[in-house]
Amino acid sequence: MAFEASRQQSTDTDKRIGMAVMCLAMVFLPLGDAISKSLTAHATPFEVTVWRSVVQAVFLLPCALVLRRHLKGSVLSLGSFLSACLILVVTLSLITAFATMPIATAIAIFFVEPLLLTLLAGPFLGEVPGWRRYAAVGVGLIGALVVIRPNFVTFGPVVLLPLLAALAYALNMIVMRKSTRTRSALSFQFGATLFAAGLALLAHQAMMWTGQEMSGLAALPDWGPWALVGAGALAMVTFLMITFAFSKVEASLLAPFQYLEIVGATAVGYLVFSEIPDGMTFLGTAIILASGIYVFHRERLRDVEGTPGRTGDR
Repeated sequence: MAFEASRQQSTDTDKRIGMAVMCLAMVFLPLGDAISKSLTAHATPFEVTVWRSVVQAVFLLPCALVLRRHLKGSVLSLGSFLSACLILVVTLSLITAFATMPIATAIAIFFVEPLLLTLLAGPFLGEVPGWRRYAAVGVGLIGALVVIRPNFVTFGPVVLLPLLAALAYALNMIVMRKSTRTRSALSFQFGATLFAAGLALLAHQAMMWTGQEMSGLAALPDWGPWALVGAGALAMVTFLMITFAFSKVEASLLAPFQYLEIVGATAVGYLVFSEIPDGMTFLGTAIILASGIYVFHRERLRDVEGTPGRTGDR
């Protein structure tokens, strides 16, 4: 009995630590976004994406060496390559959006991703949701329209880029779920990071060969290179923290904590750029949050009940 109580206490402690680490990771993410937004005042979003991808890979190399015992399965694979392509789409789309619109608004639109993942999980993973989750997805997409419509008038088609980022990220989650069945998450992410850096550099070189003008690192202010180092370091640390959190706590319990990123994005946008989302953005964000949390709640109930075959009432 004492052993069981001790083991339960240890499990509860691990869960609390995992949730705390996840919350901290959601604070770091908007900081990296703010750095990227600041850099777009001196370079194109494409260049910022290339530099950030390369710096992240440089930081991840020593980490992968230290954590090599967690590398299981092939590092370079088709799944990692596909993930790299999708992550580059996510990063470029969001950084381009950040350059024009408030960070909090872009992140609010991006957070339709869990809802898109719910729709895509059926055809790609065989995880067919029931009518309640379909209804929640529909309400969440209405919330996205509430955010997009007034901002489309102000910022133009760029407000659709966070939607593209959300779709690419949802597809990346599907690729990751399939790929990590035969390899560790660290192996998969390490390979994807290397591929992303390589592809970004190739694209950069190709654009230079075609005569496209690039600002170059020399165009950055004195703080620019340090900001790039900070963005890459934050991206790497955030990934490791999220990986650690998911190793300690089940995904369905951690998922709602991802929405803390919207709170962080709003705070960072206000403190750094004096950005205050309008009322419609707050309303749409609330609708998206409520829908997403409900989807996670239904998933949690399904896991607790242990009845994956019953999809009609989910």
